[in-house]
Amino acid sequence: MAHRALVLDDFIPYRLSITSNLVSEAVADTYEALFGLTIPEWRLVAVVAEADGITQQQVGQQTRMDKVTVSRAAIALVERGLMQRHANPEDRRSHLLRLTDDGHTLYASVAPKALDLERRIFAGFSGAEVEQFVAMLRRIDAVTIDLVQDSHGGVGDQRPRR
Repeated sequence: MAHRALVLDDFIPYRLSITSNLVSEAVADTYEALFGLTIPEWRLVAVVAEADGITQQQVGQQTRMDKVTVSRAAIALVERGLMQRHANPEDRRSHLLRLTDDGHTLYASVAPKALDLERRIFAGFSGAEVEQFVAMLRRIDAVTIDLVQDSHGGVGDQRPRR
């Protein structure tokens, strides 16, 4: 098998990163302008809305955001009165994050905008193409997690580094 030369623009991990950054910029611009939210704050609001009682560590594992990013977003949202921290009865060292009534109201306003943005981004694709794309992304996630675990000897923080 012949080796091919690396052409960065054709290197799939690079393309994934560029596309992710472009989509994140579009999302960030929309959420900042309409709701005064950063991407980590919006992700935190969405995850907490779905879980209603989740630790910062669980948020980090689910979203692949690092501890500092999750902590800063949580502090900002608590200060804005959109989220509360409650003692975790299962682990006294951690807190459960929950949205306040204002947080739920914000989520109810932001979620339709998020779905509309997703619809606009994927308007040129069929439903089958979008389903296949999401399935491929999930497969890439699984393989990448395995690669990272292997590189760490199967221990410690399993999240891909950014």
